[in-house]
Amino acid sequence: MKKKVVVQPYDEAWKADFKAIRDELDAVLKDLVLQIEHVGSTSVEGLSAKPIIDIDVVIEDRTCLPAVISALEKIGYTHEGDLGIPGREAFKYSGKEHLRQHHLYVCTKDAEELKRHIGFRNYLRSDPEAVAEYSRIKEEGARLYPEDIDKYIEYKTPFIETIYERIGLKRNE
Repeated sequence: MKKKVVVQPYDEAWKADFKAIRDELDAVLKDLVLQIEHVGSTSVEGLSAKPIIDIDVVIEDRTCLPAVISALEKIGYTHEGDLGIPGREAFKYSGKEHLRQHHLYVCTKDAEELKRHIGFRNYLRSDPEAVAEYSRIKEEGARLYPEDIDKYIEYKTPFIETIYERIGLKRNE
């Protein structure tokens, strides 16, 4: 897929951007979910990233999903299904111009994809050298493939897989 790749140095504002999105979600989800997690590169201090906030909403199990879908619909989110990644339900949105662009996913607490997101984030938060290396790889990938998101993702995949191996997780096939 041809899509502009923009990677920026870490921005402290991403913390506040996540909080603003989380607060809006929490207003309709607070009794339905276990937690709302900031994941992805914007959640790691010092890490260069595409300026898009990744959020995993964690639910107990799939029986909670219909109520979560209904609550999210009330504030402008539309369920898109798992988009080929089991255990992770994706949502698109409209009417969120007041918030930073974001990706919203709902995962059960035992979903492999959630474990990967949290494990990867926590590993990077604990390893400044890995943050520096991943930033370098992402910036280089964006320079090499500024118009091709798939090539950019392919370029950074070996690093991601190395981290998954270190923390004992497998990449979703």
